[in-house]
Amino acid sequence: MSTVRAAARWIRADLRARRGQALLTVLALAGIVTALITAVTLLEDGTNPWRGLFARTVGAHVWIHTRSAPDPAALSGLDGVERVAGPYRTAPVTFVRDGRKAQVELRALPPRPPAVSHPLVSEGRWLDPGDPSGVVVETSFARTFGLRPGSPFPAVGLNGAQHALRVVGVADTAEQGFYPAWTPGLAWARPETLAEVEPAVGRSEFVTGLRLADTDATGLVAQRAMTSLGGQVQRVSTWREVHAAMELDNRLLGVLLALFGAVGLVAAALAVANVAGGRVLTQLRDLATLKSMGFTRGQVAGALLAEHGALGLLGVGAGLLGARLTGAVAFGDHSVPWLSVGPLLAITAGTATVVLVAVGLPAWRGGRTPPIPAAPAAPLRGRLSRTARLALLVRLPPALVLGARDAFTRRGAALLTVFGVAVPMMMITIGLGCWATLDGFLRHPEQVGQAAALIVRPGRLTTAEAQRLALSDPGVAKAYPGAAVDSLVPEQTRTVLTRGLGTSADPYPFPVVEGRMFAGPGEAVAGQGLLSLLHVKIGDRVRVTVGGTPLILRIVGRVVEPEQDGEVLSAGMDSLPARDAVPSEFYSLVLKPGTDPAAVRERLLAASAGGLEVERAVNPADRLKVIRVIIVALVAVLALIGLANLLTASALSLRDHAVDLTVLKAMGLTPRQVALTLVTGTGLPAALGVVGGALAGGLLAAGLIDLQGRASGMGAGIGRAPSLLTLAAAVLVAVSAALLVALIPARRAARARIRVTAR
Repeated sequence: MSTVRAAARWIRADLRARRGQALLTVLALAGIVTALITAVTLLEDGTNPWRGLFARTVGAHVWIHTRSAPDPAALSGLDGVERVAGPYRTAPVTFVRDGRKAQVELRALPPRPPAVSHPLVSEGRWLDPGDPSGVVVETSFARTFGLRPGSPFPAVGLNGAQHALRVVGVADTAEQGFYPAWTPGLAWARPETLAEVEPAVGRSEFVTGLRLADTDATGLVAQRAMTSLGGQVQRVSTWREVHAAMELDNRLLGVLLALFGAVGLVAAALAVANVAGGRVLTQLRDLATLKSMGFTRGQVAGALLAEHGALGLLGVGAGLLGARLTGAVAFGDHSVPWLSVGPLLAITAGTATVVLVAVGLPAWRGGRTPPIPAAPAAPLRGRLSRTARLALLVRLPPALVLGARDAFTRRGAALLTVFGVAVPMMMITIGLGCWATLDGFLRHPEQVGQAAALIVRPGRLTTAEAQRLALSDPGVAKAYPGAAVDSLVPEQTRTVLTRGLGTSADPYPFPVVEGRMFAGPGEAVAGQGLLSLLHVKIGDRVRVTVGGTPLILRIVGRVVEPEQDGEVLSAGMDSLPARDAVPSEFYSLVLKPGTDPAAVRERLLAASAGGLEVERAVNPADRLKVIRVIIVALVAVLALIGLANLLTASALSLRDHAVDLTVLKAMGLTPRQVALTLVTGTGLPAALGVVGGALAGGLLAAGLIDLQGRASGMGAGIGRAPSLLTLAAAVLVAVSAALLVALIPARRAARARIRVTAR
């Protein structure tokens, strides 16, 4: 028991003597564990609201849009179908409020919510038979336009008649993704209300939901339903598309955090091993004293393992708390996403094991310390290193030559310092590459298919008048006609977006990264997601069904496509079936350089007396701005890891050359020259690690970003390495910080009195 108390007092005294280094170790490990837990939480779909909404609303797995109402009994008789929702009549309407217009799908539902896929009312109430003007609006659409119960809901039908409806409720649904990423918006009304807004049944559709017994059979059952319905099917969507749409880029953030967390854990293990090894070397006399007091090898090793392992476990515990707080701040509700027990235990146990293994070897070496309390720390011996010889050859000052000699005298510690700094610097450089890629998208949206700054819809005007007004504005360079339709993919139980933009002779300026732009009728370009979905490559032909009309297109190029996970097929307007391509649904306006989109929008609205619908094009990179915050936080954690390595290297250098300080001063070196010697000995391995890590990160950044782009459907060709200026600035800052960290203890030691240093 006395041995345990003595070990505890020694551990407590040692931790008090190096509070800063101990705190750095705890914070670094806490940051890594926080990143890992948050990453796995995002990748585990804990933050995806679809799962909870689908369960609470008893959602349907497949939604089928048809021209006429199908027989629900025939659909419910299909093998694998458990229950049927609908069919419900739907009609497109235009929502108009304060000069803003939006397309909405108005769906007829009974006053009593259906048993399958019933909207979940979050504000207000459900439809009332006594209130024919009441509508219930989907939550994300209501949030976009500031709608609440009691708000007016002016709706314009296809015949141009305006109807004064009123919002009576706001509801959540698992049928479609969030607006505006998923369009059109969705609202529910009584069947009588829909019949008044759109009296012509031929201008509406019918939507039917199928709830399945087995989600794995989604594709097979959807194919059976499409076969039984024949040519009536307009489009099909499944729970998988909605599930992916509600992720809100969580998977991308999860992959980024997982990459930084996994590599950061390796860097943290190196830092912990370096710290523990350095403390063993600087405490040889203390360890020898413990051995002379009767401590066995196992007890000494156990004390070291307990000290450094406790710091690691404290960091793991702080990381668990940090992950919980991060979830609360990031997701901002009371149902903070949290991992299931299995992954949480795996991360905790894995991190703790890595820490204990990293500490184990230095602790074992410390246990083998001989019991000679008075043994002095003799100066290390060896030949001049190549670095020192080079310093002599180029006639550097004596202080730099001596520092270069000392830098790699203890090669194992020097290599730990080099790798301990290189790994965090590599990840910092990759983070700067992510920043540069995002910054390029924000500054140059044409790189992600957003050459157009404004989208113009004819509204109350004809397409010819809309085009004339758009081209007459002095700020407009080009106006590309466009149409977007859902098309059925053969033998794929789903629909994809087929888009016409420009013409074959004058195509929209898509960013083509492979192949070429379409140049004739029947040619198209596609996103990586579509190529992967159909298992085709550039040069192949694909067959899709647009509005019941078969369409065969030859893919001649791959474009960067951020919409709908890259599952988009783009062609000229003259390649689409005539009845679907004319009249144009919208015009994409490319503005002249330096033109303010807001000013052009105001001029177009004024010139058309409010007849045009003009909206700003949304840069898909805007929703990824949170990546910058993540990069800053991870860079701070990685910097802490590098700082812990540098503090260990500085302490070890002072320990190894404590006697040398007396000799150097006796030789006539000034305190400044002595400090320069110590700084060079510590800073040279750190500088090598910084430069090596920066070069490795610069080479890997673009490739890793392209790899993620390919996996997400956007496609390769988007990655950007940090610029040479940014890379040089990062290296300069890191090297300067390393030298500054080494300078503080070196100046203190160099100014100490000779008799104190020699002791």
